Formats: sequence, C-alpha cells, structure tokens
Amino acid sequence: MLRGLYTAASGMISQQRRHDTVTNNISNINTPGYKQTNAVTRSFPEMMLSLTGAGEENFKQIGKLTNGVFAEESLSIHLQGDLTQTNNSSDFALISNIDLNGLSFDASGKNVGPDGEVTFQPQAFFTIQDQNGETRYTRGGKFTLTEDGFLMASDGSSVLGTDGQPIQMPAGVGLDSLILTRDQRFIDANGEDIGVQMLISRIDNPNLLVREGNGSFRFSGEEGEAVAIAADERVEVRQGYVERSNVDVAQAAVDLMSALRAYEANQKVIQFYDQSLSKAVNDVGRV
Repeated sequence: MLRGLYTAASGMISQQRRHDTVTNNISNINTPGYKQTNAVTRSFPEMMLSLTGAGEENFKQIGKLTNGVFAEESLSIHLQGDLTQTNNSSDFALISNIDLNGLSFDASGKNVGPDGEVTFQPQAFFTIQDQNGETRYTRGGKFTLTEDGFLMASDGSSVLGTDGQPIQMPAGVGLDSLILTRDQRFIDANGEDIGVQMLISRIDNPNLLVREGNGSFRFSGEEGEAVAIAADERVEVRQGYVERSNVDVAQAAVDLMSALRAYEANQKVIQFYDQSLSKAVNDVGRV
C-alpha cells in the first residue's frame, strides 16, 4: 500500500518540476537567444526482465523492480530561433545551420542512424568572457559598446575576438560606422579593416553545454571540442538583428495543462490511499 503512496508522490514531484520548466520557458519568450528546456522524466529506471527455461539453471534475472518516476534532468533545445530586426548597430544575431555529412536532424537537433548511433547537430555561439575570466558561450547577441570601446554582453561579460581577447574598438570608432562582414570582421564605410574580428565558436555536441543563467552556457566537455567556425560553414552573423527565443508557445501551453492534469491525477491517488489506510486502521483494525 505504501508503495502506491510513494509512486504517486514521486509523480507529483516530477510533474511539479515539469511545470516549473515550462513556466520558465514561457517567462523567457522575449529573451533574445533563449533556448527552451524540456524536462526529462524516467519511469521504472531499472526494469525486471526474466528469461525462463526448463530448469532453474536457465533462469536469468536482469535488474530489479522499482516504483515511481523522477525528473531526471532538463535538456536544452539548441535550435534556430526567428530573427527580429532592431536596426541597432550593437545587436547581432546568429544563423546556424551547420551541415554534418549530409545528415538530417529532427526537431530536437539529433540524428539516429540505422545502427542506433545518435549524432547531434553542431551549433554556433558567440564567445564571451565573464568577470572571472572564464570562457562562456551565448546566443543572446544584444550587446553594448562601453565608453572605452569594449563590446559587452547583456550580463557584463566581454565579447571575445579571434585573438582570444575582449573586443575593443579603436578610439572614436562606433558601431554605427562599422559593417560586419561574412567572416565576422569589422570594416569601416570605406571598406578598411579595423583589425577586429568576432570569435564564433562551434560546439559539436551542444548537450555538453551547462546553462548558467543570463543566457550564457559553460562547456562541460574537453576545451578542444569548442573550435572557431570555419569560413565555409553555414553560419552567418547579422548586424541589427536579434535572435528570438525558440520557445514553442502553443506546445508550452499544452505541456502546462498536461502537467497540471497529471499532478491532479496523482493527488487523487494519494487521497484514495489515505482513505484506504484510514479504513484499515479504524474499521478493520477494530474487528
């Protein structure tokens, strides 16, 4: 009987976390470069399978039976968001559609081969440096230019150039008078290169990115796996645009209602078990 209580309670906790994840997505609909997260739940983490034969010696037990469900993790969906034109020279948007050996990717950005091998679509990110000097990655390109010419992200991080140093514009040069080329170099109205090139990094497996807030990610894999974008890759940076969040509002509303209904169903189960235990203690126990 208590197992049923534990199972229903774990279901309520799981749906609450799912609800929190969806509401966080909805609250960031207007956050530039935000990537939606999906709550991943797992039921019966270890399965009990048995292969029976003619004798006991042929019996094989795999795993054990467990009850309940738990919210295992939240996965970010690093797919392209729509672009919004702002006409602000300090706004930048990434368009990333990196091809990988002609593979086609599903709505979650992965490809499952005939042999079951999973391949994720690489993604491009702006490369920034936080206040602690740590390298981070973001798709939120709503930057600002400080009085001393440094290009800064919305959280105060420095935008890095291809030399690995924070980008600093020459004295007296503003972004209004500069044009960003296809290879992320800044040139003036006369076509003269000012010696500043934005660093765009390619992450082969974006699921190795850990969300840190303010639209920035920390790379949890080997540092060598984050490489600069090659000139021939299908990546473009547009000046005067920002990338909107890729949250699907209609699906978020459906997920929100689904989580609520599942939470209520588990709540009813707990109430039923509570009534059954009350009868067992007060009525059956009296007999």
